[in-house]
This record gives sequence, structure tokens and C-alpha cells, in this order.
Amino acid sequence: MKWEGQEQSRNVEDRRSGGMGGVPRLGGRRGLGLGSIVIALVVGWIFGINPLTVLGLMGGMGGESGSAEVAQQAPAQSPPAGDRAAAFVSTVLRDTELVWGRQFGAQGQAYQEPRLVLFRGAIPSACGMGQSAMGPFYCPGDRKVYLDLEFFDTLQRQLGAPGEFAQAYVIAHEVGHHVQNLLGITEKVDGMRGRVSEVQMNALSVRVELQADCLAGVWAHDSQAGKGWLERGDIESALNAASRIGDDTLQREAGARVRPESFTHGSSAQRMRWFQRGFEQGQVGACDTFQARDL
Repeated sequence: MKWEGQEQSRNVEDRRSGGMGGVPRLGGRRGLGLGSIVIALVVGWIFGINPLTVLGLMGGMGGESGSAEVAQQAPAQSPPAGDRAAAFVSTVLRDTELVWGRQFGAQGQAYQEPRLVLFRGAIPSACGMGQSAMGPFYCPGDRKVYLDLEFFDTLQRQLGAPGEFAQAYVIAHEVGHHVQNLLGITEKVDGMRGRVSEVQMNALSVRVELQADCLAGVWAHDSQAGKGWLERGDIESALNAASRIGDDTLQREAGARVRPESFTHGSSAQRMRWFQRGFEQGQVGACDTFQARDL
């Protein structure tokens, strides 16, 4: 991926210095141990639509409404010059801004750019307390993507998904959730909570996540058409990342029985299929997972 020297986003907040290092104490109870954090990574980020809820329940809170001991945040600043990893993230984010600006503009709408927050350890968000071990997440409450850059090491070493475009896919997937939020999809799905069964809610979550994968594919299509910056093996790298974070693959690798009714992000095959669909067709209309009979 030939990204160096490309334009970078101004919507990156660097809160890694003087922020909230370590693990916060939730609900006035003892802090979460490493084992709990690992479970939250698998169950929350991969298996659940909002990992903040998982950590809240594990820490003795009632969902996201419990109290949290929150340290004062350092003022946001731009990433320092020479920080290659932050420059990469800023470059990918800027390209998503350009792509979705064109996509929304073609429909006579203005695209509202999200902000991306770099952090270490833990950070408060409008959705509750975020933790590095959750992996990247998008909070619709403040319209921000949260990312600890160390996750990219986890993606490569523990999840078996190396490559810069695999990282770009992760960012584009989270921005895809922002697009869903702007389109009103997030609100509609969240409005179903408590009105349908857990199995039905899981099925809706799968469609939300697969749509975000497809939207990431739409970004990749439009981006490549405009810049031609992808290199041989980049798309395969993204497809491999999508495969490695499929619910069935993660359940097998955790030594658990594969339970399709518990899926909330989709199988490896489904995640690959919808990213590829978005990349090949390059149209938002191709990403209507809610009307699709066969995922």
C-alpha cells in the first residue's frame, strides 16, 4: 500500500501522553484483571456490538450506566511529526473522508467527518469507559473512532492478520459504523433492543457488522479507483483479516463449540464475502445486508 506522502486527516486526536494509562476501576469495585480483559477482547470487540457493555457487566456495573472512576484527560493534540504509525492512521482516515465525502455528495448530502482518538490503556467516551484490550471501537454517542495502536501488533501476532492494508481495513470498518450512524441505521437497530429475543438481536448485529465490512469494501474500491495506491496482495491481506475475526474462527480457536446462534459479527466466510462485494461493486446500495436472504 503506497500511502506515504499522501494527505493526512486533521481529525486525529492524540491522547496517548498524559492520558489514562492502565486499567480503570469500574463501579467502585476492584479493577479488572488481565483474564477479564482478554475475555472482553474476544467477547466484547469480536462477539458483541458494544464491548463497553461487556466490561461494564464484568466489572459489576449494570451495562453502561454504572459509575466509573475517571482520571482527568490530557488535552487532545495532533500526533507528533515522525510518528509513522500515527501518520498511517491519519492518511487512511483522510482517504475515508474524501471517499465518503464524494459518496454522500453524489446523493446531495454533506458528509460529517468523524474524529479518531489515539489512546493507551483506557479512555472515557460517550459510550462508557474504553479499554485498549477491546480493540478499536466506534462510539455513536460522540461520533469518534477509538484506537490503541498496539492493537495492530495483536492483529498481526495473535490474530494472524499482518499487513498495512489489514490495518486499513480495520479503520475503514469502524468508519463504516460511522456511516451507518449518519444514515440512521445504528439508531434503528439499537431501538430493537429489548423488543426482540437475544438470538434475533444477535442476527441483527451480524447484519450491522457485515454491512460495515461491505462499506469498508466500498471505500477500498473508490480509493483505489482514485489513487491506485493498492499493491499486489493488499486485498488478500484485508480478506485474511476479515477471515481471522469471523465468529466461527474465533470460537474454534478459543476451544469452544461453534454456535451460529451466538454470532454477532458473522462467520469468516460471510465477512470476507461482504467486504469483497463492496470492493467489487463499489456501491453503497450493494451493502443492504438487512434485505439479503443469504448472507
